[in-house]
Amino acid sequence: MSSFPSPTPSAGSPGPERPTALWVSTALDTRGGISSYVRMLGQTPLATRWSVRHIATHRDGSAARKILTFARALGACSAALLRRPDVVHVHMASYGSFARKAVVIGLARLRRVPVVVHVHGAEFDLFHDRAPRPVQAAIRSTLGNSAAVIALGEQWAERLKRIAPAARVHVVPNAVAPVGPAAQPAPGEPVHVVFLGELGERKGTFTLLDAWAKVVLQAAVPARLTIAGSGEHERARLRITELGLGDSVQLRGWLAPDEVAVLLRSAQVLTLPSFAEGQPMAILEAMAHGLCVVASNIGGIPELLAEDCGLLVRPGDIDALAAALCEVIDDPAERVRLGERALDRVRTTFDPAIGWRRIEQIYREVTSG
Repeated sequence: MSSFPSPTPSAGSPGPERPTALWVSTALDTRGGISSYVRMLGQTPLATRWSVRHIATHRDGSAARKILTFARALGACSAALLRRPDVVHVHMASYGSFARKAVVIGLARLRRVPVVVHVHGAEFDLFHDRAPRPVQAAIRSTLGNSAAVIALGEQWAERLKRIAPAARVHVVPNAVAPVGPAAQPAPGEPVHVVFLGELGERKGTFTLLDAWAKVVLQAAVPARLTIAGSGEHERARLRITELGLGDSVQLRGWLAPDEVAVLLRSAQVLTLPSFAEGQPMAILEAMAHGLCVVASNIGGIPELLAEDCGLLVRPGDIDALAAALCEVIDDPAERVRLGERALDRVRTTFDPAIGWRRIEQIYREVTSG
């Protein structure tokens, strides 16, 4: 179990005791959007105002390491619940993540501690619909009997209410700190396009490579593409070679948060042509850096890019993706306009100062009774 930094105590009387919250999620150094979000939330005043302690039920690595992590987490959760925190906040996705968190939620209910379930899974509705009936019943019970359920957007709130009509669903978008406008390339320099995410079919990596082959031929302005993330690297390398894209595409592995920031500061466009998404942190981070975003019109992405903050294409539509990328590569004014609107939207809607206050309000509601 780990804790986030606590404020330095002031001189004089200690003051009223702060309420306590137990956060349960994947490890903070795990790859993916959930860990990025929880790290960010841990840097807000919420973590100190509620004396937050964090327990990781999962981490990257071998099967044995994952099993050991979960076993240790169950012991740590049991010990933490004996001290009766005021609220348990569980960050949950689908499949194995749901199974692990369902056990923790059961332990919290035995101790009569209110549970806030934060659903992050990009395919959570499909996970429910394809699951055997007993698992569907467990999902409905988990959502419906929780003190509160957090959805990432209105569309996801509707999907969760369809699964569990009794669930008390609140909408709290993901959050990211605004950074500033993107630096544009000097005359003659290529426009830098980046892809951040797991390399594979779901994120549209191979759709992107096929579209990029058209961009190289059709764009009037030179451009380069960086693809960064874990996943199907060998398949991506083969496809890059087959398409003859070696000179214009750089393939990188998973990047640490500080490396992601460096990459985004060097770019002007982020593309994420996914087939399924929740509310991807990669897009939010790109918006915070003032990048122009070209992405699929699925999941929570249209809500992120509402108010004309990016270009949306149908998933799997290679020609439409290539055309959208060419549009923002060739038209610097449009690229800058979309990036500026995206940055403004982060400041007004997705700033962490807005998000943590919404969550604190939920904590107060579920603990007031």
